[in-house]
Amino acid sequence: MPSLSWRVWPALLLLLLPSAVAAEEEASLLEGWRDVWFFRFLVNMLGYSTIIIPGYLLISYFKRINYLDTGSGICFPLIKTCVFGSEAKSGLLDEVPAAARNEDSGSTLRQAIKLVFCAFGLQVSYLTWGVLQERVITRSYGAATPDEEGEKFKDSQFLVFMNRILALTVSGLWCLLFKQPRHGAPMYKYSFASLSNILSSWCQYEALKYISFPTQVLAKASKVIPVMVMGKFVSRKSYEYWEYLTAVLISVGVSMFLLSSSTSKHPSTVTTFSGVIILVGYIVFDSFTSNWQDNLFKYKMSSVQMMFGVNLFSCLFTVGSLLEQGALLESIYFMTRHSEFAFHAVLLSVCSACGQLFIFYTINQFGAAVFTIIMTLRQAFAILLSCFLYGHATTVIGGFGIAVVFLALFLRVYARSRVKSGRRAAPPLTQKV
Repeated sequence: MPSLSWRVWPALLLLLLPSAVAAEEEASLLEGWRDVWFFRFLVNMLGYSTIIIPGYLLISYFKRINYLDTGSGICFPLIKTCVFGSEAKSGLLDEVPAAARNEDSGSTLRQAIKLVFCAFGLQVSYLTWGVLQERVITRSYGAATPDEEGEKFKDSQFLVFMNRILALTVSGLWCLLFKQPRHGAPMYKYSFASLSNILSSWCQYEALKYISFPTQVLAKASKVIPVMVMGKFVSRKSYEYWEYLTAVLISVGVSMFLLSSSTSKHPSTVTTFSGVIILVGYIVFDSFTSNWQDNLFKYKMSSVQMMFGVNLFSCLFTVGSLLEQGALLESIYFMTRHSEFAFHAVLLSVCSACGQLFIFYTINQFGAAVFTIIMTLRQAFAILLSCFLYGHATTVIGGFGIAVVFLALFLRVYARSRVKSGRRAAPPLTQKV
């Protein structure tokens, strides 16, 4: 009997071994696919579709049966707000004319203090946000010594969720504490800007796995070029000569930087084809977000209400997708294993939410031109800070290309302010092409 069992067990082991090896190979193959950015993108979109498609069917049903006239009951106010909205046409709460800003400006010293406060808040919020963004995506956690590899955090969608949940909380508290105009937009219309905003933020995080942070900043600065091309051929818009000049300067500067960038051993300094594709996705999704939000502002809402509505759907989409993938618990376990990552993720979200509030306050107090100058300076400082902290090598030609880009951006701000001031004095006869 013992001799029989001695013969049977090896035979069973040989029978089970191929299946065990196949299961191991299948798991490794699946893990390899999860590292492909396009696969992750498709899985995320599949998760969003499980919320979008039922929502679309419900909205279509309520509109088809004319629920606004025939509906009643305890759910009627909720369905009306989400599907139909109201026709409120009250003015924007934080839309302040320039004349009103000047009358309420007070002393020059007070205005100077406000300007310093706004500039400091924007710079600190977004410079810290940029540094942490690069740290979380491109560096590992848990390495006791420099020789150890550590563990990298890979789920960009969780970072988007963290940003949105805190922004939702901040905007919700702001709406409760301060008077807002009567809300009129159907809530479901926020979902379009929310989805594109999620995808643009995901592309922003994901791109850092394939390109350097300075390249990403320059790509954001140059998104005016595809916007102009789209406006020219799709919307039949006309642009002035200085707009074409600055667009050409931006493209030349970006090309100089990309072609002269030296390849170092660190993968975050290498510009890959995948990184370029993801950046294009970021620009497309971000352009749609801003255009759709402009369309929503016809309902005369405040910027904080817009922030709340967009982030509400963003949280719904991302938490649903994370739960379906099982990635929410994985990310939380990663936070428990690495307290440094937990601190970075929370601080990243705080900086993002505070930065949005500083944006609203700065535009309200000083207008869009001053805000654009502050944020353009922030982009330049972000590149310098990233090169200093993370050792991105930049050649002389690449540095000159960066200077050309920001010179073009400042020229755009200056020319636009001159055109607006000229129109207030006497409408000029500007030649457009």
